[in-house]
Amino acid sequence: MLKKRGLKWAAMPAAVSLMLLLSGCSEQEFSRGFLPGVPGVTNHTDRITGLWTTSWIVLWGIGIIAWGLMFYAIIVYRRRKGETGLPAQLRYNNPIETLFTIVPLIITIGFFAFTARDMAAIEQPTANPDVKIQVIAKQWSWDFNYVNGNVYDSGVQSQFAGEKGSEAALPVLYLPVNKSVQIDLTARDVIHSFWVVDFLYKKDMFPGRINHMYFTPQVEGTYKGKCAELCGEYHSMMLFNVKVVSQAEYDAHVAALAAAGNVGQLDTKYNRNQNLPGDNPEIRG
Repeated sequence: MLKKRGLKWAAMPAAVSLMLLLSGCSEQEFSRGFLPGVPGVTNHTDRITGLWTTSWIVLWGIGIIAWGLMFYAIIVYRRRKGETGLPAQLRYNNPIETLFTIVPLIITIGFFAFTARDMAAIEQPTANPDVKIQVIAKQWSWDFNYVNGNVYDSGVQSQFAGEKGSEAALPVLYLPVNKSVQIDLTARDVIHSFWVVDFLYKKDMFPGRINHMYFTPQVEGTYKGKCAELCGEYHSMMLFNVKVVSQAEYDAHVAALAAAGNVGQLDTKYNRNQNLPGDNPEIRG
């Protein structure tokens, strides 16, 4: 009987390993905590990945200790054959209760400290960014103002209904590789959220308010973007792509927008909410 139980417990790690193998998880995916993307997509992604994976290691360690203590108590203090009644009851245990108070407090403070440290680094403004872009969210697409080039690109809602070429019709935000970027975020109507999945960071966009993101894209490629805030009927179709390209290709894109007549900057003219205090000086005071 004991041998069967031993085999059962020994088989669990093997089953977990087999499950990971059959699911197609690579060593790189596992080391990144199954986060999307590849290392170093931006100058912040490795920091975010490190916080994520370290948190899971700590939590798994705590879980193993807690489960071990639980099963120890279940096995050691189980009712033996022939025993009746309840075991001796304890009203309190000061050392254990102190432990269960201090340890969670230390864990909470630790998580808070490391999260605050990384958030401060990610949110640190760039004094003189190489590229400044304004992204304006709208139901259900995106407008991009390339501030340095004084050109713009206005997107339309994705038309994903199975037709050929729908991916090519998505709005595309171009960014030059290895250049510091500042993105100013706002919205024309309701609350949206700017999320480039592989960048591992998102930020809300509010009407009448400007939020900022600062980062440096480091790996060329095309990355999926979407709105991460439920914003209405066609929220799921509020998609875009980000292309991280060479400086030459970025300059060519800006020149193409200018040649197409997209000169200038899109402003609040098309905002749905024209009576917000942030938009109307007479209301704002």
